[in-house]
Amino acid sequence: MKKQFIILFIAFTAILSSCTVKSSKVSSDIDNKVDSILSLMTLEEKIGQLTLYTSDMDQTGPFIKKQYEDDIKEGKVGAIFNAYGAEYVRRLQEIAVNNTRLRIPLMFGYDVIHGHQTIFPVPLAEAATWDMMAIEKSARVAASEAAAQGLNWVFAPMCDIARDPRWGRIVEGAGEDTYLGSDIARARIRGFQGTDVSDVNTVAACVKHFAAYGASQAGRDYNSVDMSERMLREVYLPPYKAAVEEGALTVMSSFNDLDGIPATANKYLLNDILRTEWGFDGFLVTDYASINELVTHGVATDTLEAAKMALIAGSDMDMQAGAFNKALGKFVEDEKLNEGYIDDAVRRILKAKYKLGLFDDPFKYCSVEREKAEIMKPENRQAAREVAVKSMVLLKNQDSLLPLNKSVRSIAVIGPLADAKQEMLGSWSAAGDYNKAVSVVEGLQAKVPTARVTYAKGCNINDDNTTLIGEAVKAARSSDVVILALGEGAQMSGEAASRADISLPGVQQKLAEEILKTGKPVVVVLFNGRPLTINWINDNIPAIVEAWFPGTEAGNAVADVLFGDYNPSGKLPVTFPRSVGQIPIYYSMKNTGRPADPKSKWTSKYLDISNDPLYVFGYGLSYTTFSYSEISLSSNNFSGKDSLQIKVTVANTGKYKGIEVVQLYIHDKVASVTPPVKLLKGYTGVELNPGQAKDVIFTIKADDLAFYRADMTFGCEPGDYTIYVGGNSRDTKSAEFTLNLPL
Repeated sequence: MKKQFIILFIAFTAILSSCTVKSSKVSSDIDNKVDSILSLMTLEEKIGQLTLYTSDMDQTGPFIKKQYEDDIKEGKVGAIFNAYGAEYVRRLQEIAVNNTRLRIPLMFGYDVIHGHQTIFPVPLAEAATWDMMAIEKSARVAASEAAAQGLNWVFAPMCDIARDPRWGRIVEGAGEDTYLGSDIARARIRGFQGTDVSDVNTVAACVKHFAAYGASQAGRDYNSVDMSERMLREVYLPPYKAAVEEGALTVMSSFNDLDGIPATANKYLLNDILRTEWGFDGFLVTDYASINELVTHGVATDTLEAAKMALIAGSDMDMQAGAFNKALGKFVEDEKLNEGYIDDAVRRILKAKYKLGLFDDPFKYCSVEREKAEIMKPENRQAAREVAVKSMVLLKNQDSLLPLNKSVRSIAVIGPLADAKQEMLGSWSAAGDYNKAVSVVEGLQAKVPTARVTYAKGCNINDDNTTLIGEAVKAARSSDVVILALGEGAQMSGEAASRADISLPGVQQKLAEEILKTGKPVVVVLFNGRPLTINWINDNIPAIVEAWFPGTEAGNAVADVLFGDYNPSGKLPVTFPRSVGQIPIYYSMKNTGRPADPKSKWTSKYLDISNDPLYVFGYGLSYTTFSYSEISLSSNNFSGKDSLQIKVTVANTGKYKGIEVVQLYIHDKVASVTPPVKLLKGYTGVELNPGQAKDVIFTIKADDLAFYRADMTFGCEPGDYTIYVGGNSRDTKSAEFTLNLPL
């Protein structure tokens, strides 16, 4: 027996010594090495690679349960999450590499959603930049910091399209639009994984939540999803596919069921679409303990059956449930499960570890020196500040109240979010240290050190206490201008944070009403992770800035925008409703057979409220103004072999230099299935000095007009189309063209 072990060890050591494969090598090289390792593994060791456990570091500090430490030593764990820090990760990796029979390294994952320690704006805010370079840079900085602290796998990007702002996890995604969401998915993958995922400052991305989680019924987290195949393929699947095409190394399944089948055990999603149709060759991890939830869903009698169902459907790695460890070995031994399913999953996981370079150097992410040099370095904070200002959206600016003059003598900074560093980071703030964040009060004090800045809380975020309002009114009366910092708490959006009422919580509107009565100029700065119903604020407050949750540099970024050091250029990636009764509401709805007509009762509208949203998709003002020429087309007819050029001249007609995000929408007038009233098909940011004009040219091809036709084939149809170009989805110029296709 001892002799056999020595032979086995020598053979495995020989394999490891040749494992210097880089991700640029052909896939067959990695496959051969993976198969060699697989041939040496026991069934128990294989199942161990399919298991992901938490270190509980978020709750307990750098500590792991004795049970899990023992499991690592026995080769029963393939990856750990919620563990970071170069020294801590090295200690855990040493357990795996130095104490297990086959010395297979662990992967280390974490929820790095919008920054690691330097926190950037929440993803919904980043989507408001419409700037793919900025979004990619955000992910790049997050990857560099995460990798410097031992991580090599991040549970991002979230690619869920979300059209119900009651759903708390809308904050984690790109909003309501498929086209924009797909571009953002690609940008985040590029940022996390770089050009070579084996580089020491990159991490493996994890596309989530597959699939259609953003369509949870009633906006309630973890709820069911039910939709047509057409809706699934046209609206919800493309961003995931874009991320897979960009090379995402891993995918995470979602909690919801779709068409009655929970995603964790949904073979149609995980195998037929993801692997067979799209050719995804990475590995798929479940969401937190979702295998166990198959029992609660009512599709499995117990955890053992649930584990088998999940594996056969295509789940490779079990997050936290421990179900694979408990069940799979017994099923194989009882000849109730083909071991080939396990082998395939192990191959995919080992392949990812090879691509990360972990076999070449298991401790490559464990440099204390790199950790000290990288974490929250000045360049990272500056990048966070730059992305934050780009993400802010100017919703209203009556009588050009903004930008404020730096000669202002006194400022009252009022509201429950004015001096709330922790809230500035938003949900899923990873390893961010809110003590190092900049509050609104601090940012304004630094921006205008000669002004007297008076702070008054005014009220709490979410209770009925009005006793603080009087002090706030007094502060407002004694100041030249009032900055009202209102909105949600950081944990009022995110996972398990659905809200039935998405108006300002607590007595914040009451506070605003009393402050407005002072007659002082008032600017509302909103902090939130979702669209809010703020009709009174919109109707009465002269200036409104949507700041979302801006991250570590929040206060500085807010001050940059309020005082005009950055002219806001953000555009809404999601519609703001007037009332929750309008939800779901999004720009690309269909016309119906009876579109709204105020002159006729018998049309699609409400009796008590307009169909129109408070703020439309793509909306956002600037301190300057822009004008658009009429649209010029290269032709009014083009064929499937040609392309069509769309030109519009955009001019800065105001007093400030600014960036305008020019947006292109298309409407198919007649199709084999009812078409949306508009679909985003292009956008670009153009920077203009006062008085300057530039031509903006878009090019579209027939493929850009493709959709799922009546027979569910994907392609375009000949006919007449309308093009819209403008600064948002409502205020546009239009032109028409005809697409001619060969018979």
